[in-house]
Amino acid sequence: MSSPAFATLDHMSKGRIGWNIVTTAGDAAARNFGRDGQALHSDRYARADEFVEVVTKLWDSWDDGACVADKHTGVFADPDLVRPIDHEGTYFRVAGPLTVPRPPQGYPVLVQAGSSVEGRAFAAKWAEAVYTAQRTLGESQQFYAALKQQVVDAGRRPGDIVILPGVAPFLGSTEEEARRREQEFGELIVPPYGLGQLSNVFGVDLSGLDLDAPLPDVPIEDANEGQRSRATLIATIARRDKLTVRELLVRLAGGRGHRTFTGTPEQLADDLELWFRDGGADGFNILPPALPQDLELIVEHVLPILRSRGLLRHEYAGETLRAHYGLARSANQLW
Repeated sequence: MSSPAFATLDHMSKGRIGWNIVTTAGDAAARNFGRDGQALHSDRYARADEFVEVVTKLWDSWDDGACVADKHTGVFADPDLVRPIDHEGTYFRVAGPLTVPRPPQGYPVLVQAGSSVEGRAFAAKWAEAVYTAQRTLGESQQFYAALKQQVVDAGRRPGDIVILPGVAPFLGSTEEEARRREQEFGELIVPPYGLGQLSNVFGVDLSGLDLDAPLPDVPIEDANEGQRSRATLIATIARRDKLTVRELLVRLAGGRGHRTFTGTPEQLADDLELWFRDGGADGFNILPPALPQDLELIVEHVLPILRSRGLLRHEYAGETLRAHYGLARSANQLW
């Protein structure tokens, strides 16, 4: 999607959108953008860095007061408050300015999800919300503290970014019911499809694996260039928890590599509160295993508990997505 389209959507939604900045994870995606195949991991982040720089410059090419929209004089914008960006870089040459006034939020919320060294450096520089797949509180605390420090080292404030670990909850009125629902979900997986997905992540053909044997040692360096951090995560899960391939596929189907939780709404609320209060998260990326029923369970049974504990708002304090995340409006870097 282009920068004018994002700016237009932000205007149309009155500041309710975000941009999930994805550097792609496969040759097929690259071929849709005029490239023969996916670039190397480090090159993708270098290109993404300049791309975001260009896009934010374009959003800033209009001063906030540039749009006059005077029907009587026919003047739409004050030309003195709109300027070209004249960007010339390694990957892009863009004159500008943008053809759309500056978005209501300044920038749509900049969201990113990368746990590699390059991904974390990119997040520290640009991201305002980060999706991550930490599976234990200790791992999440380490990731949280390290990334917040990188944000400071990049010249930003810790509160300029919110870190949102993913969690896929299997809920039931009792633990037994929750475990039964998780088991029923696992019985619905299609192993050939799951093995195909694993093959794509690791960059080798895993279609003939014995489902009831452990995941064999698969060199991470052979992994798909776009998914090395996810390959590392999956291999770590399989070895740490001593999972068979079948159990691994069930785990991945439920949480897409993110943490899964099985229990009652009260137990989930306890768990989320612990992670939040103990420095493991600013919030959470909730991944309902099945829609819409699991989302309804969360909304109807978990959110009221969090509200009663003062951990979740009863109503919005602002009108934009940025305000809902507790983020300040983006300053214009060109004026």
